Amino acid sequence: MIAALLCGAAVFPGLFFGFRKILKRTWPEWSDADVTSVSERLVSAVHASLATAAGVTVVSSCRDVMTDSHWLVNNFVLFGAPYMLFDLYAMYLSHYHTERTGGGSGAPGGHSPHTVGAFLRKDWMLVLHHLALLLIFMPVTLFFRRGLGDFFIGCLFTTELSTPFISIGKILIQLRLDGTRLHRINGLIVLPTFFTCRILLFPFMYWTYGRQFGIPLHRVAFHLPLQCNLGNLVLLAPQVYWFALLLRKARRLYLRQRRRQEDEAGPKAD
Repeated sequence: MIAALLCGAAVFPGLFFGFRKILKRTWPEWSDADVTSVSERLVSAVHASLATAAGVTVVSSCRDVMTDSHWLVNNFVLFGAPYMLFDLYAMYLSHYHTERTGGGSGAPGGHSPHTVGAFLRKDWMLVLHHLALLLIFMPVTLFFRRGLGDFFIGCLFTTELSTPFISIGKILIQLRLDGTRLHRINGLIVLPTFFTCRILLFPFMYWTYGRQFGIPLHRVAFHLPLQCNLGNLVLLAPQVYWFALLLRKARRLYLRQRRRQEDEAGPKAD
């Protein structure tokens, strides 16, 4: 398992700095903020794709949702742990360069407690999410499950299905392609994948547990330990919040597109 940890520690930073070098060489006119942000999004998409593939593999191989095990679960948790830690650094670096480019808090000097504090205030929920995965989810998965529930850990891996599309959307905005058909199609993919794999996933897990043990869906929560229900609630709450933000953003984009079409149709009508 140490090999998986070391592999993750080499792969994700290597991809990030490799993408930065390629992007700088391909688009020399890009600012450090552009290069860093796109590199961070590309690495995020790679990690999410691997997590989804691992999750699908585990879920499809487990017949008993409690006792069946798969070697990928613990190994991928260890492989992905360095990504979570490094992604905090990459997000901070992206924030720092964006602030410098925009003349914000980091513009005059270098890194400082002030720039770190500004990053933590701006992205506190994502930082908390990453730290919770590292400090709670990883130890629970590796040490406190007694080898049970690989199926459900695999389900949680698949929550990353929507992340590549979210990353693509932000990269398209970075490339100033947010008014294109590709961006609209990508946005249409983001909403159902996010809702299915980050929100509907939780009742699905309860349903599969109930189906195996002959428990109606509405009674499953009462047959589980309190910490399981609380853990699922803690995981679900930010997903609902982020989905609401996605819906709000989709509505703004739709209204903007509609106004643009009306403005274009107006002169023709005249």
